[in-house]
Amino acid sequence: MRSGKQGSAGVLFELDENSSIPIWLQLKNRFIYLITSGYYLPGDQLPTVRGLAADVEVNYNTVSKVYMSLEQDGYIQSKRRQGAFVCDVSDKPGVSIASTAEIVTVEYLKRCFELGMSLEDVEAQFNACLEDAKAKRDKGEGAKDDEANEDPAKRARARIVVFSGCAEDAEQRPAGNGA
Repeated sequence: MRSGKQGSAGVLFELDENSSIPIWLQLKNRFIYLITSGYYLPGDQLPTVRGLAADVEVNYNTVSKVYMSLEQDGYIQSKRRQGAFVCDVSDKPGVSIASTAEIVTVEYLKRCFELGMSLEDVEAQFNACLEDAKAKRDKGEGAKDDEANEDPAKRARARIVVFSGCAEDAEQRPAGNGA
């Protein structure tokens, strides 16, 4: 697993190499979330393709594909020799955290049903995963000092990348759809 972090604003990019979702799509989905949640505001400049590729240790072409796809979908605009900038998507239909979460939830349910799970099975599985995530989050808040003594192989799988110069004032930004 690869991670990225921007100061105390929290994890920006976390890529799961073991996921069935391609790396480029994981990156694209994360950018869409960061844009629609208001983390990146209209006019904000995104990291360079080369810089992001190096920081999250993915191929340059992968990041380039993500940026081209985001531009085709109207989330960003590339300006030659200046970089990629976030577009105002507040009036774009279906662009909100709620609609994105609904799409992901429907897909999750569909895949669970394809596995033969009942609604009750899905609910139990989801609740168990939610409890695990809460426990990891709570443990993580008190275990940051333990990371220095952690197994080096484990640290390599969950490496944190600090991005410089992108969205410095993110802590002061409101959550929301950026409208």
